[in-house]
Amino acid sequence: MRNLKILIFGAAVVVGFFVSLMNGSVDISAEKICAIIFNVESINFSETERQIIENIRLPRTLVAILVGINLSLSGAILQAVMKNPLADPHIIGISSGAGLFGIFFMLAFDDVGALVTPAAFVGAMFAAFLIYILAWKDGIRPIRVILAGVAVNAFLGAGISALLIFYSEKVHAALLFMVGGLSTRSWSHAEILFPYTVFGTVLALLAARHLNILQLGDEVAKGLGLRVNLARTILTAVAALLAASSVCVVGLLGFVGLIIPHATRLLIGSDYRFLLPGSALLGAAVLTFSDTLSRTIFSPVELPVGILMAMLGAPFFLYLLRKEL
Repeated sequence: MRNLKILIFGAAVVVGFFVSLMNGSVDISAEKICAIIFNVESINFSETERQIIENIRLPRTLVAILVGINLSLSGAILQAVMKNPLADPHIIGISSGAGLFGIFFMLAFDDVGALVTPAAFVGAMFAAFLIYILAWKDGIRPIRVILAGVAVNAFLGAGISALLIFYSEKVHAALLFMVGGLSTRSWSHAEILFPYTVFGTVLALLAARHLNILQLGDEVAKGLGLRVNLARTILTAVAALLAASSVCVVGLLGFVGLIIPHATRLLIGSDYRFLLPGSALLGAAVLTFSDTLSRTIFSPVELPVGILMAMLGAPFFLYLLRKEL
């Protein structure tokens, strides 16, 4: 049954992919989209339609899929590592750490786009371990993690705001970065994301057994032979890498890592062997549909997808907060 649901999530990704490519200022049929992608000359389409699909909608949709996978897996991993169902790269400050280091690197050095993600990864790891240290007191408790995360998020967010004040000529781009959006994303962004998504996803899936053991508690995990602190360090690094690569491309897009793992957990259970692939596929589908809606609902004005995700995620976060406390 769980495998069937994962297949349904996969089908939703395919549907979301075509819905995203079909809809916009110019509607293009699925038949023409397939002809353009697979270069079928027997079906007539205009050069304008080809350019729209190949250079605008296709790379943007692929970026949405990759970011959905990254943030969903990052959130699912962090919830197990930090033993907190409210853990999310955006809420607890990991995305802010990646954003601060990434923005500083972009502003301090020119033409080093390929190195921005490693710099953001360092920032994400810094934020994660700062949260871990602040929340540690005879073990990790969920409420301490979220409180430490909110404090770290505020501190790092202040650093980002300070950088934006010093470089006020880039306010518009910075605003889009703070909200999180997929506007003007191109093939270069997809190329940046792809290797990190593949590498991070493979590591996450290989670690499913360790994540299941961590859910049993530290004492039980140690009794089963798991080196808990080492496992947490490695898994936090994987989650930080996934979040950092996404932050570099789409900005501080929040709540994906919170909503998707919980929704997946409700549908297929807490076994990380199924939860991780389910979260990845559902995250890709949800972000693709959300991006399509955000750019078409007020057409020709485009709403950043981060605003839509915040509108969905904030009430969900409050619901979980009341439920856990």
